[in-house]
Amino acid sequence: MLKFKADLRVLLYFAIITAMFAAQWYYGFDLHSPLSWIAYIVYLHFAVSVAVITHNHNHINIWTNKTLNILTDWWLTVFYGLPIFVWIPTHNRNHHRYNNKEGDVTRTYRHTEDNDLTSLLMYPTISGKNQMKESIFPYMRELKEKNPSQYRENWMQLAVLLIWMVVFFVWNWKKALLFILIPQQVSQLTVIVFNYVQHVHADEMSEWNHSRNFSWVNLFLFNNGYHTIHHYRASLHWSQAPEEHAKIAHLISPDLYETSFWGYLGKTYILSIFMDRYKSSSMRLDRKAREAGEAKAA
Repeated sequence: MLKFKADLRVLLYFAIITAMFAAQWYYGFDLHSPLSWIAYIVYLHFAVSVAVITHNHNHINIWTNKTLNILTDWWLTVFYGLPIFVWIPTHNRNHHRYNNKEGDVTRTYRHTEDNDLTSLLMYPTISGKNQMKESIFPYMRELKEKNPSQYRENWMQLAVLLIWMVVFFVWNWKKALLFILIPQQVSQLTVIVFNYVQHVHADEMSEWNHSRNFSWVNLFLFNNGYHTIHHYRASLHWSQAPEEHAKIAHLISPDLYETSFWGYLGKTYILSIFMDRYKSSSMRLDRKAREAGEAKAA
């Protein structure tokens, strides 16, 4: 009933995440135990993978069976910490339509053209607020009128999440904070930051240079680092991304290839404070300067 056999790997992640949650809830967290710290860090890594799986599932449902897809929606919702239908209006219908151009509610230059630590820290809050106001609320109003069945399914995701949170916080609020709320926030925050660095200071008007690509994350996060091909062919399954990326790799500027996501964060937002050579250069502003010069010359 899986649409793609590669999603057996997703099911393995489901099993690992669920098992780690259950084990940590049962045994708790020992502040003085290195094993507890290692297990928790690994658990947070898998929390990030929940966001990536959610992204992929909203593009291509994992199952051919609707009931299984709904159950998967619920599982992802409780571990992601938001009803996962929010990806439809904000990501599928808006971000992929405009791809960081004007009209994209998540566009990276909306509050500033800078790409530094301050802009990075500001982005999640500003972007989240804009997504809620300009995409999610209008989408739900539209569904209420045009698709009541999907409207009810979306509210059911929220109900499942609220029940999950209430039950575990009443059971043991300290464990719920540590093993549910914090991983949810890590999942949500990381994927917003990832979207930011994939597009910031790229050229949104270019056919091929609108996105930054990260190679090392592909092994652990379902090829999510192949971002240019994802925008070029959003209907691709994640397992098909490497082969399709290879066909267009030569068209993308070398400046938009990064090996390490964490390495990019370190040099762009920390080292750049002390060394100018690590400061980010905007392909978008360079293009606008060229256009202004050409217009003046004409």
